[in-house]
Amino acid sequence: MTAENAEEGTQLDDAAAMRLLRGGRLEVAGRLVEATNMTLYCTISQGDQVAACVYKPVKGERPLWDFPDGTLANREVAAYEVAVATGWRLVPPTVYRDGPFGPGMVQLWIDADPDADLMAVMRSRQPALRRMSVFDAVINNADRKGGHLLPLPDGHVYGVDHGVCFSVDTKLRTVLWQWKGRPLSREAVAVLVHLDQELERGRLGRRLRELLTSAEVEATWNRVRKLLDTGIHPYPSGDWPAIPWPPI
Repeated sequence: MTAENAEEGTQLDDAAAMRLLRGGRLEVAGRLVEATNMTLYCTISQGDQVAACVYKPVKGERPLWDFPDGTLANREVAAYEVAVATGWRLVPPTVYRDGPFGPGMVQLWIDADPDADLMAVMRSRQPALRRMSVFDAVINNADRKGGHLLPLPDGHVYGVDHGVCFSVDTKLRTVLWQWKGRPLSREAVAVLVHLDQELERGRLGRRLRELLTSAEVEATWNRVRKLLDTGIHPYPSGDWPAIPWPPI
């Protein structure tokens, strides 16, 4: 479900969705029991605007051996901020805010195409997935499963579940290795140049420093510069499993 005007049924743009996520009334409707961490399906409303969203409270995060406790919500928001800076709209609108079970990540719910074949999607070479592979290399996504891809009927693809990203260690683990070793597209290079500038002296660098450690922000910037230096999509590192399990 995308954000809608309850009376007219018209979709809201991302800016309006962000205002709703930040200021709307959050009500828990149920729990997504398949998720590793506490993941709550909610409605959020403000005036006549109503949308569905996902709420992941910090207190529901399970400890991980390789990520600091209580940081997954911030990493989800940081991934959204990077996605915004790319201009590719790869991550649904996402905020950090208080909720019924304390502060956490709140993200607009996206209804994926129910007829999409995820196995076919994740093996395809469509431009939306190629952009996602570059994005994942930048944020060092350690868990890009096929089930974390939300294909829409119009061909657009969103990515979700970015809690285990931005490690200072190389942890890229993804089902999107179709382009490994291939030259980056001119579009990707232009986006990476923009990210480089934004991380050095722009809003993105300032925003990420509010959400991540200085070392994690520096590592993100280094990954952007390495992609620009090599000019190719990365290969698996060999020091970390290349594909998450289960892959879907």
